[in-house]
Amino acid sequence: MKKEIDVVGAIIIKDKKILCCQRGPGRALANLWEFPGGKIEENETKVQALKRELREELKITVSMVEETFDFTRYEYDFGFVNLTTFICYLESGEPQLTEHLQVKWLSPQELDSLEWAPADIPTVEKLKVTEIGEE
Repeated sequence: MKKEIDVVGAIIIKDKKILCCQRGPGRALANLWEFPGGKIEENETKVQALKRELREELKITVSMVEETFDFTRYEYDFGFVNLTTFICYLESGEPQLTEHLQVKWLSPQELDSLEWAPADIPTVEKLKVTEIGEE
């Protein structure tokens, strides 16, 4: 039986653009694009996990809409990824590259210009037809 991996992702909005992050080499799904975030640790809520991951990976803090934006379950070779995404707004800091190759701020209509990790694609599709604004 394949393992279940529960992860969270942040749709970070600034000036009506969305933060997109390219995964680093030597990791699963290397060089593909994703919404930043990561695995939910034991005894952590999804919101706590996302805030922790963003502090660790990008050195930023966010405010967030605590209602789920999207949920995707995707089967990879290594297991099932259950991805929950949330709309977030940059509160402090500028994204720093600690695990990613690069970041880009793109409008929803520009998201198709990137090669996304498969689990992120349904969220990309939903964002293209969603009006995003500022908090």
